[in-house]
Amino acid sequence: MNRILIVGLCLVAALVTSTALAEEPHPGADAFIQQVLAEHGLDEGLVRAVLADARYQQSIIDAISRPAEARPWYQYWPIFLTETRIAGGVEFWRANASLLEEVSERFGVPIEVVVAIVGVETSYGMNTGSFRVIDALATLGFYFPRRADFFAAELGHFLALSAEEELPLYEVRGSYAGAMGIGQFIPSSYRAYAVDFDGSGRRDLWRSLPDALGSVANYLAVHGWEAGAPIVLPATRVPDNLDEDFPVKPRHSLDELAALGVEFDAAGLPGDTAATLIELEGAEAPEYWIGLNNFYVITRYNRSPLYAMAVTQLAQAIREGAE
Repeated sequence: MNRILIVGLCLVAALVTSTALAEEPHPGADAFIQQVLAEHGLDEGLVRAVLADARYQQSIIDAISRPAEARPWYQYWPIFLTETRIAGGVEFWRANASLLEEVSERFGVPIEVVVAIVGVETSYGMNTGSFRVIDALATLGFYFPRRADFFAAELGHFLALSAEEELPLYEVRGSYAGAMGIGQFIPSSYRAYAVDFDGSGRRDLWRSLPDALGSVANYLAVHGWEAGAPIVLPATRVPDNLDEDFPVKPRHSLDELAALGVEFDAAGLPGDTAATLIELEGAEAPEYWIGLNNFYVITRYNRSPLYAMAVTQLAQAIREGAE
């Protein structure tokens, strides 16, 4: 094959490749389109239009690469356990007491836990996020390999959700991870666990406080919240030579932890109560807690034990302030 022909074929190949890339607004977009069409029955033209409009945001990659949950506990808790946030929680409770009582009674979740979650997530609805959700999910779904599959799936859920709830697709804003509303629900959680608590016929997690608070409580209830049960117990002593794996989901019992030499006040709970040992990095020494089922349930909202402990301690402080 002569050199002129080889060069010509290379130029044609380059032109075809560049044309294909120009037609695909994000790497892997065509495969994504076929997948969401099959899974959600969406209109192809709409999906392509959304992807063409979605913009890569480096600030989103930067934010998800340094989450607060990556910090040690002694640096993490001061972010959320502030006098301002505690006072804000007390004020929020008092301003919405009747609604919160109704939500708590319906789902069996304590008022202070619901309040603490929206306090940690959005400062009681004052900061629900500034990123366009399509930008956040497209950036992470196409340009963040470590969790691209997860966020691409969430983008598909968001497209379906926008049709179900009549959301302004190009305008909805949320966190850098695509979480939305007062309780910061990702799209799949919005579709699965949000509730129409105000009976309007829609689930609005921004403008309807009943829907937002009811959805937080429903999420915890569906994931196994035990009404009236404690969340954690302080561990007063942990053996130095304790060589055991303690996942966040309890797989031991209180009796088994005691047999391992862990000391704590069981608060009258049965010995077969499911429990785990939680170790948090303190400024000078580790902090140890006995995590119970409700602690694990909070980690279904956010998988970090630091998050669950911050919610737990903020909830306690808010209840003490309210009382």
